[in-house]
This record gives sequence, C-alpha cells and structure tokens, in this order.
Amino acid sequence: MKKITLFLMMLFFLGTVQMFAQGCMEPASDEGVSVIGFLQPEFQMHETADGWNNSFAFRRARIGVTGNIPYDFSYYAIVDFSKFMPDAPFLLDAFISYNRFSFAKITLGQYKPPFSQELSTACHKLYTINRSKVVNELALPNRDQGLMVWGSVLDSKINYNVALMNGYRRGFYDENNNKAIVGRVTIQPWEVLRFGGSFRKGVTGSASDNDVTRFAGEVQLDWKGFIMQAEYIWGEDTGSYTTGGGCDGTPIEIHEGPITRSGMYAQLLYMTPWNLQPVVKFETYDGDTTADNNLETIITAGVNYFFNDWTRFQINYSYRAEEANEIPNDCLLVQMQVTF
Repeated sequence: MKKITLFLMMLFFLGTVQMFAQGCMEPASDEGVSVIGFLQPEFQMHETADGWNNSFAFRRARIGVTGNIPYDFSYYAIVDFSKFMPDAPFLLDAFISYNRFSFAKITLGQYKPPFSQELSTACHKLYTINRSKVVNELALPNRDQGLMVWGSVLDSKINYNVALMNGYRRGFYDENNNKAIVGRVTIQPWEVLRFGGSFRKGVTGSASDNDVTRFAGEVQLDWKGFIMQAEYIWGEDTGSYTTGGGCDGTPIEIHEGPITRSGMYAQLLYMTPWNLQPVVKFETYDGDTTADNNLETIITAGVNYFFNDWTRFQINYSYRAEEANEIPNDCLLVQMQVTF
C-alpha cells in the first residue's frame, strides 16, 4: 500500500489524453438513443517457418447503443459480432454512469479498466492496427466489472479514473473475495503536452494465489500535425500468470510464477495536408526481466489514409526480432474501417 500511495502522489504532482467514461463513442445528441459501432475488415499476411500465410478476416464488427437519460444519467452497451474472435458474439461493454458532477462522476458495469494510455484509446482510434505487445500482455484484463469514480479538475487539465474491479475478465463472477484497485491520472499543462500514469493492484485466481502489481507511465506530444506518443509498463505476478489475450492477442495461456515483466512503445506520426498519416512505431517487451537474452523488439511502419471523418484505410508492416532465437513471424496487415 505504501508503494501505491507514493505512486499516486507522484502522479498528481507530475500528472495524457482527456478521459471520459470507458466507452469508445459518445451519444450523438442529448435526447434519444444513438446507434453506434464500427466495422474493420482486413487482409492479413503472417510469416511462418513454412512461408507466408494470408487470409481475409474481420478484426472487429461492433454495434451498440448509447444515450443520456434525464437527469444526469447515461448508458452505453456494445456487442462484438466478429466470428474471428474466440467467443463472439459477446457483450463487450455495458455500463451506467451518473454525470452530475464533472469532478466526480460514477460508472457501474462492464468496461475497460482505467489502465494504460493505449488500452484506454478506442479501438477505432488506434494509430496502428495492432496494439503494442506490452499492452496486450500486461494491461489485462481488457474488460472487467466494477465501480469507477472519474472526473476532471482545473479546466480539464487534470483527469483521473479510479476503479474497484473484480480483476478477472468480462462476463464472469470474481474468482475470489478480493478486488483490484485500478487507476489512471493524466495532466495536460499545455495544449501540446499530456502525461501521466496508471496503476493496478489486486489478486487474481480462484485460490487467491496471484498478487498482481502493475505500473505505467505515459506521454504524448501533439504539435503542428506531429504526434509523439510513448508508454512504459512494468508488472509483477507472485503466483500463476497469463500470456496472450488482450484486445488483439491470441487466447490466454496460464503459467506458473512468480515473474516480473516489462516493456515499452514509442510512435511518431505526421498528418499531411492530403489526409495521409505516416506512422512509425518501436516497441520492446521483456517476458522475464530476470532472464538473459529475453527481449523482443517490434518495428511497425505504415500509413493511415482518412477518406472522411468516418472512413479510414490502414497499411502496417511489422518486423519482429527475438533476442535469443529469432523466428519468422513478421506480418503485413491491410485494414478498412467505417464508423457510425
């Protein structure tokens, strides 16, 4: 608890993006129901030891509703119908918020835990098609149930989210009587600069065998069309732990701990006058900080083209290198996106 208290104090004095409730979209108006969603069909090429495999697929196919209820309440619910997800269709988000006070709003239901700059970014607003490996590995679960207090102060220069959650995964009862505390604080002292951090502390497992600790620090610079974004995540598990999963990861595998892991990403973008946005992303992930030659490096280069406010085209090539034993696992992704 002393570590968490110290970290929170540092965040408030150090203090990225303005935070809302954990939904990806806002209501179109203050009255009635807004139908929301997005489609992400794509073409995938993955390198293997036997050559390149390719296929058309759906990254996501989501539809839902959101709206405001007089007075001071709002609701949000969305379902993912993509059959390329292991258990689709499934209820992704479903929560109710009380919005009377801007400095202390309340959300109850199922939503993204308020951890990590990139995890908090809506899926249809990511700069690259894949989320970073460190986020997919250490920011889990990507959906959870709980109660969150969130808000902003000082003309939205300081934003915070603090949640009491099961600490397990979407659509399931908690496996134990412990709860996870998850939080994120960001500060925007100037229009071009935002920075902050996240934490998570809790127990996962039916036998209460895994004490999970996570810390993250983030920064974003946005100046004259240039965007630089970076984040570092550190995690410790005392018992069994999982790998894979996340918003874009493979099905979860369970391993025996204890273990300490860490990683980072940094990306640079520039929005040209022709609605074309080149992006370069560098990321590292260390799946066991106590082991030697364990670092994984991923370099992604791509372009985003915006036809309009609702339609986007993306191309990404990711080069992946393993420090101990490099394997053929690069990928080429081409995605079309429409939001509504």
